[in-house]
Amino acid sequence: MDHPTNTPAETTLGEQLLLLSLDDESGAEKESANVAYAIAAASLVELALAGRIEVDGDEVTVRDAAPLGDPTLDAALADIAGGEKKRRARKTKEWIEHLKRGAVAGTTKSLVAKGLVREQKKKVLGLFPVTRYPEADGSVEAALRRRLDEVVMRGVTPDERTASLVALLHGAKLQGLLYAKPELATAKENMERIAHSEWAAPAVRQAIKAAEDALTTIVVVTMVTTVAST
Repeated sequence: MDHPTNTPAETTLGEQLLLLSLDDESGAEKESANVAYAIAAASLVELALAGRIEVDGDEVTVRDAAPLGDPTLDAALADIAGGEKKRRARKTKEWIEHLKRGAVAGTTKSLVAKGLVREQKKKVLGLFPVTRYPEADGSVEAALRRRLDEVVMRGVTPDERTASLVALLHGAKLQGLLYAKPELATAKENMERIAHSEWAAPAVRQAIKAAEDALTTIVVVTMVTTVAST
């Protein structure tokens, strides 16, 4: 069976999520709340893929505290290791909520440093300062979207990282970053199937399933809270 084309290995899952969420021209972020949680979850998934953490009974533990060389991931790993030393074990959902701010800030900074987006500061209505991140180099996102489309809509067998990204997008209900009607319904079905397939080692699948389940819970609670407050 065919395999998907490669996306540059130097982009992390969190960076890929952020690229998909940023408007190319304005730099405004779509689905910002859900994307923030997904990026934090992506840090956990990256650490699991690298063999640094494992999830047992939804509790996150460190297997190897050696840094990976990525500032955002290393900060997350140090945070988790520090929590273990203080005997403050946390479940996947708690770590996602805890890591959210640092993961998003670090991922944004990394995309700027890699020349994929540029920082643009301006004032809305001439009064309110905002920072946006329009596209600087669209080649990585274009390759990423092609690969995801191959997997999601054309049935190409995903590699471990692509399937992980699909699971994160599915768990955070971010399918709309890739597709609109009338393709959206089919994409959702296909992404759910991919997310729940046995495409990774059991330990990695457990970590990704925990992240996906936690994301779904967080997103549902956020939606309910938002509706209740309006």
